Amino acid sequence: MAEPRRNVEDGRRDERRDTGPDGVERSGPGGEAAGAGQDVARLWDEVVATARRTVLDGLVVGTSGNVSARVGDVVLVTPSGVPYDRLTPADLTGVDLTGRQVLGRLVPTSELPMHLAVYRATDARAVVHTHAVHATAVSTLVPELPLVHYMAAALGGPVRVAPYAAYGTDELAGNMLRALDGRSGCLLRNHGTVTYGATLDQAYDRTAQLEWMCRLWLTASSVPGLSPSLLTEAQLAEAGERLKGYGQRR
Repeated sequence: MAEPRRNVEDGRRDERRDTGPDGVERSGPGGEAAGAGQDVARLWDEVVATARRTVLDGLVVGTSGNVSARVGDVVLVTPSGVPYDRLTPADLTGVDLTGRQVLGRLVPTSELPMHLAVYRATDARAVVHTHAVHATAVSTLVPELPLVHYMAAALGGPVRVAPYAAYGTDELAGNMLRALDGRSGCLLRNHGTVTYGATLDQAYDRTAQLEWMCRLWLTASSVPGLSPSLLTEAQLAEAGERLKGYGQRR
């Protein structure tokens, strides 16, 4: 029996769903799916912009390092081996919290286990991983960044160094989580940095602060015959309390 023809004059819309090239479901103007798609597209632009910033600021070389952000239960993440200046909206790459790819066709970063471990264990909404040169140098020298500056308090306390493990492995992700306990950033031995935050800007700023503190300690430590003075735990705690009231109040 033939399907009855739809009365196109009754004002009812076709119920078929439309999916854009990025795999995000579209609906009519103002629809929930369309709004979600716009949020994803906007956040992807921020992920790409942050990844490009890591290159411009000298925190990574080539395609090293990676950036991600969470929207709902989807993690948007930079793809593996693609120069950041070549990424476009059509290259959007997303996975769920189990690592199953749900958006895009490019292979996600090899460091995906590390990113997902952060999202599953914390309230992070963004993660930045770099191979910043001064931070990586410090990771080869000490088990914890010495308290050379009070901005360590902005990362939750003395920044630990996670033991070395091969990149892209669950072992590295586990080592990282232990180093992040009570912190929003850590060093990875002979590898680089990981920081997270409530936004991409916050995660990136923490990365930049961490690299700066590592550079500061290396510079102060290089003076022959002298050792840099370090803060006490009490001084760091005082700075942490003061930082809670830092900045503009909305």
